[in-house]
Amino acid sequence: MTVYEIPVRTLAGEPTTLEAYRGQVLLIVNVASRCGFTPQYEGLEALYRHHRERGFSVLGFPCDQFAHQEPGNAAEIRDFCTLTYDVTFPLFAKIEVNGRNTHPLYNFLKRAKPGILGTRAIKWNFTKFLIGRQGEVGQRYAPFVTPTVIETDLKRAFEDP
Repeated sequence: MTVYEIPVRTLAGEPTTLEAYRGQVLLIVNVASRCGFTPQYEGLEALYRHHRERGFSVLGFPCDQFAHQEPGNAAEIRDFCTLTYDVTFPLFAKIEVNGRNTHPLYNFLKRAKPGILGTRAIKWNFTKFLIGRQGEVGQRYAPFVTPTVIETDLKRAFEDP
């Protein structure tokens, strides 16, 4: 199975896959609205707006597994992201990234790119995965790594066939 075939749900709850993003460079992020890293929405949106014409998307997956930092429903999440950070990149339905109910997308990402010392667990909100145009998981970034720092790797990903 590829990253593009994994079933996901839009923020509105509609079933879909990531097939529409095939051939793009992707940055997949577990997001939350009440986290110390939440201001990264601004940098993520800036990356998206700056590079989307080159075939780049940020894909946000809200997660409430870390200190109940994403308690909102889909409408509240959408409103917060739109009104507070003018987010225009795609957001998907709330998921779990660890534990028994880990979403298949995150099982795939964690298996493809384990964290430090080979750990698979997502440590906190705003862990990021950079996906190349061929669907390969290129990099995994800790929550404290800002979108600005990712810019160098992003440019390299655009150069890869």
